Amino acid sequence: MDERERYSAGLKVRRAVLGDAHVEKTLANRNSFNEGFQDLITRYAWGEIWSRPGLPRQTRSLVTLGMMIALNRPDEFRMHVRAALHNNVTREEIQELLLQSAIYCGVPAANSAFHLAQQVFAEMDSAA
Repeated sequence: MDERERYSAGLKVRRAVLGDAHVEKTLANRNSFNEGFQDLITRYAWGEIWSRPGLPRQTRSLVTLGMMIALNRPDEFRMHVRAALHNNVTREEIQELLLQSAIYCGVPAANSAFHLAQQVFAEMDSAA
């Protein structure tokens, strides 16, 4: 697969996972400073890793959420809560992940993640 094909495959997966609205907003905000980064994550995060057949998307979403909790990346965590729900991860599964993260990442990290997840759920519920 050449880089153009990897980008195209990545964009397709990125849209499926994050939703068209999110991807369109990101693409609309490209500029000379961040364009190379957007290209990189589309080709490699989405076109190379998220496109692999070795794990289902639900599992990739849960793994990603756990890493965002451990690394204290709230903006990415919120985005990936939405992505997980798009990938048919249930709120109950997210809750279980957050409970497990309290043991492995620490209670403060899990506490923050619970608050962030609840905010995302409320935003999504009010938009429905």
